[in-house]
Amino acid sequence: MAETSTYQSGADRAAPADTRRDGRVPGVVWLIAAVFVAVELAVSDRYGFQQDELYFLVASHHLSFGYVDQPPLAVLLARTTDIFGVNPTAIRILPALAGGVIVVIAARLAALFGARRGGQALAALAIATAGVILGATHIGNTTPYDLLAWAVILLCVSTALLRGRPRWWLGAGAAAGLGLENEYLVTTLIGALVAGILLTSAHRRVLATPWPWLGGLIALVIWAPNLAWQFANGWPQLTMASALHQQNTSAADYIAGLPSQLLYVGIFGVPLVIAGFIRLYRHPELRFLGIAATLVVVYVLAWVPGKVYYSDGMLPAVIAAGSVSAERWLAYAPRRRLRQGLIAAGAVLSILLVVPNTLPVLPIAVLHKVPPDKTVNDSIGWPQLAAAVAAQDAALTRAGQPPTSIYTIAYAEDGALQLYGGPYHLPPVVSAHNSFWTWGPGSASDARVLVVDGLAQLRPYFASCRPLATFNPPDQVQSDWNDITIGVCTGPAASWHALWPHLKHYD
Repeated sequence: MAETSTYQSGADRAAPADTRRDGRVPGVVWLIAAVFVAVELAVSDRYGFQQDELYFLVASHHLSFGYVDQPPLAVLLARTTDIFGVNPTAIRILPALAGGVIVVIAARLAALFGARRGGQALAALAIATAGVILGATHIGNTTPYDLLAWAVILLCVSTALLRGRPRWWLGAGAAAGLGLENEYLVTTLIGALVAGILLTSAHRRVLATPWPWLGGLIALVIWAPNLAWQFANGWPQLTMASALHQQNTSAADYIAGLPSQLLYVGIFGVPLVIAGFIRLYRHPELRFLGIAATLVVVYVLAWVPGKVYYSDGMLPAVIAAGSVSAERWLAYAPRRRLRQGLIAAGAVLSILLVVPNTLPVLPIAVLHKVPPDKTVNDSIGWPQLAAAVAAQDAALTRAGQPPTSIYTIAYAEDGALQLYGGPYHLPPVVSAHNSFWTWGPGSASDARVLVVDGLAQLRPYFASCRPLATFNPPDQVQSDWNDITIGVCTGPAASWHALWPHLKHYD
């Protein structure tokens, strides 16, 4: 039996027929989404790969149903670079398109909540200029697909409840299943939505129907291969979750948590977020989303405040709700032009402030003069690191002490050497970081090890470890990869295979 809804705001009753009956998205929304994608792709190769992309490129040649730090979907999608060539643009095509879809979904959610064309355009523009969306969909890791999964789930669940279309629960289940094959954070959204529905009388009865449960079954079936992998490998994700909690719960993380969340939204989006929360709580039929968004934000601020972007999957729904209120505010006759001017000025100012801090638009030579953005700056210097390591390998070889392998402390450094090290004919590169540990050292010898950033870890297991050089990214760029020590260790206490269990580290 179809679940029906009586919710119909004043804006919804007055909405044009095309926004309510055939669901067409206004042309301006498609234009905003197209510009968003075009900008992302236009700057996609200006700097270089980000560290997660280096990891995924290597992992894509070790395909599996799971990895110690994420499910397999994003890694599988990274394999598409084989079609377009291994370059930053190739791995960023799908994330950019995901961002464009999120922009459109925000507009559709606004229409569901009662917005006309103007409100839908506002929602699309606010999402397109939010720093977290611009930055996240620039990188080929799990985050853009996670944000897309959240947006699709929110759209499907909202459509099922607000338009009385229960079959949309099946779409929500499919999106949740695919989302769980990409990132486990989707479980937070599912739990928050269930709690929101249970705590609101307007929709609680839907849980007595089969449709949400069928959607849940679809999600579980799609997720099953990764669940089986986690079970077979001792649930390494639990270890990863504990490590993330410990690394992202400093006093500074807690202090900066809420301000950082607002900063990620951008000047243009913050008023819409505030208005969105108010609207979601004021309207009984939308309150389940307000409760869900609150639970997600509280969870992130309490458990992993250093990862504030974990809550931003709720942005399309919250901003869509705020856009309905903003549309009404703009339509109010007194000082209409002034209000429209404020909106336009806010959008322009947001773009001017957000884009240079989230996308690689500035010349690399000037980055040391501006506050560093780690996500952007971390994509600078990987070919130079490979060259620096190759120089030390060549120097040791000329001295009659050729390294038999290279050990890196972090997956990013291993990925960079594997990607850029071919022309230098480097010895085998190994690492015990996250999934690299599961792949083992292979046949590499540890008789003489060239070490990247890992002397302290290897020193207890070798007779001698000494530094050779220090690497920094070019042009004094500040990132997470400054002052990398390159050294050499000799006299191993045992073989790599014997030492390997002691070197495993997850973070």
